[in-house]
Formats: sequence, C-alpha cells, structure tokens
Amino acid sequence: MRKKYTAAALILAGLMLACFFSSCSDSDKQIKTIRERGTLRVGVKVDVPRFGYLNPATNEMEGLEIDLARLIAKEILGDDNAIKFTGITAQTREPMLNNGEIDIIIATFTITEERKERLSFSRPYFTDELGYLVRSDASVKSPADLNGKNVGVARGSTAKTAFEEESRRLGIDMTLNEYSSYPEIKAALLGHEIDAFVGDKSILYGYLDDSCLFLNEGFNPQQYGIASTLESKSLASRINSLLETLEKNGELTAVLEKWGLSQ
Repeated sequence: MRKKYTAAALILAGLMLACFFSSCSDSDKQIKTIRERGTLRVGVKVDVPRFGYLNPATNEMEGLEIDLARLIAKEILGDDNAIKFTGITAQTREPMLNNGEIDIIIATFTITEERKERLSFSRPYFTDELGYLVRSDASVKSPADLNGKNVGVARGSTAKTAFEEESRRLGIDMTLNEYSSYPEIKAALLGHEIDAFVGDKSILYGYLDDSCLFLNEGFNPQQYGIASTLESKSLASRINSLLETLEKNGELTAVLEKWGLSQ
C-alpha cells in the first residue's frame, strides 16, 4: 500500500512539475520570440518632446522613453540598437499591443486599476499630474474661468474622465473636445477653437512657447508605467527588475536629468 501511495505521489509531483515548466515556458515565450527575431518592437509617442519625440531636424527618435526602450533592448538582446520604434496614439496603443504588432508600450501611459485588469504594467518610472495650457492673450487665469468655454483633450487619454470629474468638483460647465494628437490640440488652442489644452503637465511642457502659458493649478496625480500583455509575465518581470536596478544605481535619475525631468 505504501508503494502505491509513493508511486501516486511521484506521479502527482511529476504532473505538478510539468505544469510548472509548461507555465514557465508559456511566460518565457515572448522573450524567446524577441530573441529569435533579434529586435525589440516598442510603441512610443512621436509628438511628446522630452518623452517620445521624432525630431524633425535629425529624423531621430529622442526622449526619456526612447532611452528606456534602448536600455531594455540592451538588457534582453545585448544591443541597445536592436529596436524598432512604432509611433502610437492613445487610441492605437492597446490594439497594436494585443494583436502582436509591438512587444511593449512606453508612451506616457498612465497606470490605472482598470488598465491593470487588461495589461501588465511595470513599476512607475515617472510621476506627473494633469494641468492647463492656455493662450497668453486669453482672459483665462484660473480653472474657474473655463466655465462656459471649450477645452481640448487627447482622445482615449485619462485626461477626459479626470477633467470631467475636476470640472464637477469646481462647479464649472464647459464643452469638452477630443483630438487625435497633441499638435492638433495645440493648433486648436492657437486657432481659438478651444480655450485650454488639458493634459499631463510633462506633455504640455513640450508645447509651451510665447503664445501660451501654464495655469498654476494641477490635479489628478498619475504614474507612468511600461505595458506589456497580461500573458507576458517573464517580459514584464524582466523590465521591472531592470527599472529597479536603474533606480538603485542612479541611472534612472541620470536619464531624467538628461531630459529636464528630474523630480
């Protein structure tokens, strides 16, 4: 009887180990695919100076998130140039990730509980809040002055819902307009289609010039993370470990300072 129990225990242990290694194999699958391909495919913004920006003067991608992507490529592939950048928007980022066009998203992507149900997120690499950009010659001096006016936000971003909640808190009634890109919102602001451009302060900073100014107020603190699919457990873990190392050795701080984003 003891031998039967021992045999059964061995069979059960074998099945458990098989399941474990099968699970590990599934979670390692994407890293294996990336290595076989020899290229890390990263979804980035192309219109956010200091974060993800296609510099028209050099035709090169630059910014904090571009540097982070290169560090991840070096970690996984041993080559920080073994990378393909794909421009994404708030509307296209998740579909492109889920249909396998890109491996990860590093694109001022705010971590939320709702999004964590659909995607794997790394630890935060930047903390920001929403703010207001208005025309320098406008009469808007505070958020309360937006009552009865038009406000522009990026379609598919967290700014829309957050600003709707903030406007209710402030007791103001405004018309919210959604645009596909940040340059479109800036053009709408200068063209008097809207009276304020609401978005992450770090993004707004890239569109600040003599024609406009920041309001002092900010709201809805948020954190940016690197996203991968829920199934990409090993990839997400690898990225998280790298970010932790970069935080500890000071390299993340150095990259933030390089782009004028030190906190």
